[in-house]
Amino acid sequence: MEGDRPHLSADLTTPYLRKAPTPPGHEGADTAVIAVVITLVFLTLLTVLVVIGVYLYRNQGSYRTYEQPEPDVAPRAEEAPAKEKEEYFI
Repeated sequence: MEGDRPHLSADLTTPYLRKAPTPPGHEGADTAVIAVVITLVFLTLLTVLVVIGVYLYRNQGSYRTYEQPEPDVAPRAEEAPAKEKEEYFI
């Protein structure tokens, strides 16, 4: 057992599956780029929601008409035509 050495995961994988070595000092830059992209996506979504909210608030579905209002004329029950005879077709 003196000649046995532990198997490293790098020995068991092919060169194509190994992680490419990053140059020193770029790990923080990658994290910063990801953080900036996520922040920009979040701010864009927030801006779109605010614009949609303002649009829906201003256009609530009310409208103005320039026609004269019609007087409320409801037919009375006495004036309604009487039902004389109903016909049923079989």
